[in-house]
Amino acid sequence: MVENPPGELTPENLLVLYEDNHIIGVHKPAGVLVQGDKSGAIHLMELVKQYIKRRYQKPGDVFLGLVHRIDRPVSGVVVFARTSKAASRLCTQWRSREVEKIYWALVHGRLQPANGTLRSYLRKGSRKVFVGSEGEQTSREAILSYRTISGKRGLSLIEIHLHTGRKHQIRVQLAEAGCPISGDWKYGSAAFDRKEIRLTAHSLTFVHPTRAEKITIESPAPEWALEFLNSTSPHPD
Repeated sequence: MVENPPGELTPENLLVLYEDNHIIGVHKPAGVLVQGDKSGAIHLMELVKQYIKRRYQKPGDVFLGLVHRIDRPVSGVVVFARTSKAASRLCTQWRSREVEKIYWALVHGRLQPANGTLRSYLRKGSRKVFVGSEGEQTSREAILSYRTISGKRGLSLIEIHLHTGRKHQIRVQLAEAGCPISGDWKYGSAAFDRKEIRLTAHSLTFVHPTRAEKITIESPAPEWALEFLNSTSPHPD
């Protein structure tokens, strides 16, 4: 039997944040794909299926509906649907922008003002996303609001409310504002680990697909955020 490399995500060490018969919310570590691609790398969706299959001793294939994604180098909350009805209703909420999405990011510099809104028009390139212009056929509006939690030594920890869900939106908009995310080599920061940037999907709030109530699923604060908040000496970056 081949053992998993140290630190590799498995169904046994998967951090489940919320679970019922209709949905499951889990923590995605940075560097792990949400859904499989041609690389064949380990991905979260398959691990969650294995977790459900083993926990509930389900024969045959396990249904798991993909509702949303976060970028591979980003950590945080990911929600999957456990039934087709839940998948349909959750996808409708995501498309209608009814989901409250809160991220934390450690960025270079300080945003001015300390609390505000960023609005851009973004267009996809072959490997990156670029800032376009209003009226440009391939550009789509991107909006986020933010507040500064803490700032010191040329870095800031900020909380972000994502109002649209464009590819690489937070990364591009913060870089455009002159405050790229720490470690995001693709958008203007020096890389410390190409598998991780200092951006996390902190929480998701949405209406439960079978109950008329809002629920919030929150991921634990990453080590880099806690270290920054508790540190007084210069940051190693």
